Amino acid sequence: MTNTILVRDVMSKPVTIAKSVPVTEALDKMLDVGIDPLIVVHNDEVVGTVSRHKIAEKLGAKHSSEISPTAIHVSNTIDDDFTFIYEDQEVDVLIPLLQERYKLAVVYDTDNKLVGQVNSGDILGKMQPEGDLASVMERAQFIDAGERMVHLRRRMIDEKISRFVVMAEGKIAGIVSETDVAVALLKFRDSVDDRHQEHQVRNILVQDIMTASVQTVEVGSPVEKVIGMMLAKNYSSIPVTENGKVVGLVTRKSLILAL
Repeated sequence: MTNTILVRDVMSKPVTIAKSVPVTEALDKMLDVGIDPLIVVHNDEVVGTVSRHKIAEKLGAKHSSEISPTAIHVSNTIDDDFTFIYEDQEVDVLIPLLQERYKLAVVYDTDNKLVGQVNSGDILGKMQPEGDLASVMERAQFIDAGERMVHLRRRMIDEKISRFVVMAEGKIAGIVSETDVAVALLKFRDSVDDRHQEHQVRNILVQDIMTASVQTVEVGSPVEKVIGMMLAKNYSSIPVTENGKVVGLVTRKSLILAL
């Protein structure tokens, strides 16, 4: 299917962050460049990755509540379980790794020097799954706009769900992801006194942190058109509707799984 596409044909420039910088800087960089996770380096060596999920997990932990977010460093949130590949290998070797567990692969040259990275967007820019939109979407997970953010976080952790379609009065009101949770926790920790955080965090509702402006696509839309929209606007997911009702969610992960 790949017609001998090599990793160097799809890889992009590596986006790195030093392990010594605050997680606030890492999150700002993720939002600025639209990349998650980032490659973490130390003394010019790759030591792992840092994701919005890990940052949200750290900021939301009770034992971190008395620590300023600027005092929490990337080194405290590193995931050292990452995958790598060489630029002269075929993409076919990489796809199963992205399908099964990793969001990003680190790319080395023959001298083991960091030269690139590959994520789902890089792959989808060169390769697209066959079939209609219904065959490449995943089941949508829903949450009410009036639900508490702490309950949302619990569901994300327990059910391993990274995003939810937000509903209000039977209609789609927005979408909420790990990114929204990480940003909300960071702003909350910066603005609320340590003594009141544990109580006041329970007052934050999903509707307070969700992304309200949501692009949807009809189930009959061509897959290539939807992928083009996702890449052009840097969407990680789009709700799929049929006669105004959400019937699924097309994500970069679901598209990679369909390859």
